[in-house]
Amino acid sequence: MKIEQIYTGCLAQGAYYIVSDGEAAIIDPLREVQPYLERLSEDKASLKYIFETHFHADFVSGHLDLRHKTDAQIVYGPKAKPEFEAIIAKDGEIFNIGKIKIKVLHTPGHTLESSCFLLIDDEGIERALFSGDTLFLGDVGRPDLAQESTGFTNKDLAGMLYDSLMTKIIPLADHIIVYPAHGAGSACGKNMQKETQDSLGNQKKTNYALNQKNRASFIHAVTEGLKPPPGYFAMNVEMNRKGYEEFDKVLQKGSRPLSVEAFEQLAQSSEALILDTRSAETFHKFFIPQSINIGIKGEFAPWVGTMIVDVNQPILLVAEEGTEKEAITRLSRVGFDNVLGYLEGGVTGWQQSGRQIDTIHRISPQEFVQIYTEGARVIDVRKESEYEQGHVQNSCNKPLAYIHHWIKELNKEEHFFLHCAGGYRSMIAASLLQAGGYRNFTELAGGFNQIKTTGVPLSGISNKD
Repeated sequence: MKIEQIYTGCLAQGAYYIVSDGEAAIIDPLREVQPYLERLSEDKASLKYIFETHFHADFVSGHLDLRHKTDAQIVYGPKAKPEFEAIIAKDGEIFNIGKIKIKVLHTPGHTLESSCFLLIDDEGIERALFSGDTLFLGDVGRPDLAQESTGFTNKDLAGMLYDSLMTKIIPLADHIIVYPAHGAGSACGKNMQKETQDSLGNQKKTNYALNQKNRASFIHAVTEGLKPPPGYFAMNVEMNRKGYEEFDKVLQKGSRPLSVEAFEQLAQSSEALILDTRSAETFHKFFIPQSINIGIKGEFAPWVGTMIVDVNQPILLVAEEGTEKEAITRLSRVGFDNVLGYLEGGVTGWQQSGRQIDTIHRISPQEFVQIYTEGARVIDVRKESEYEQGHVQNSCNKPLAYIHHWIKELNKEEHFFLHCAGGYRSMIAASLLQAGGYRNFTELAGGFNQIKTTGVPLSGISNKD
């Protein structure tokens, strides 16, 4: 028997590849399935089942493409209602893979169909729990994502989640290894640990959600402080439930090189958004006017979903040469399949053609400390939790995730400084602001990580930290 966790850092997502005696199962696969096919070929194994813990909100699963390429059966837990052929398992149902068994544990709460999969080895010992979004390391799945489609409140679903954990998970043996669907950085939870696997016994001791004194306390703890989920979540759920275009076709369509002329024509005629995936360090120096910068070397896909929201939005891609397919692949993971092509020759070709370029006014922390005054307006786009741990004195916290709400509150005539932790998020914000007609600002390279070393007055931490 072999269990392999295939972890994707950009999405903080774990898929699982299991092999026993020539048969295989995959749990919660990503959109692009070639890596799984290669593993199957290397192991000379046939894929028997594709298990889905629930209809995912934060990424588009590869279940349909995998079934198409392998003829494996897709398995959901009770209450799932996909619009394609799948096995809807019963609670407690057993599936055989080689010499091992997978037992379905229906654990509603995160969603109504949420289920965990318990692996039983060839000696009949319960070895591993693939817990999906029911149980994370250090946390549990947020109970507010399915409330609109079910008619239940987030407190109703939190109560279901408590019952699921207490009756299905807590009674399991401490030695069982927990393999969750997500880790730290995912928007599907709020208190996840950085580890990606752990014993159930340790989670019983350390997970705050599993240590509440009663049901009411649990409901309060897991619903307190929840922020609105990213707008693309509901669209991803529907793609996972209804179906989607084959990834190979999405990649082929998006991988179309466009001349400067063709790119410009599409930008003007198709209402396409120009997405520039270069680094902040490169982007700010020269870019096509109205471009949005979300660097591929970061949490690219989640930020695309959060900033652009509509998965049907036509996209024109600007990327470093050789990274175009990676960008298209990572966009498809969160359902953004409508890439019309990429600019051949990149921004350099655009500039050499004599077309207009734009820039972002960016300065170093050392320059900032020279011009900083007590009355300067500073906007910090980090998360609230980051801001509370230390920030520039009298700065204003406006998290990037909610820029579409607070951007209209800004005075275009009043100058402000803009920063995040290191420069990635603040450049996303800067590009959105400039595209929206806000130009009277200065973005700070290096973000708070560098600002706090300059002597600029801080609150929340010592200036020496």
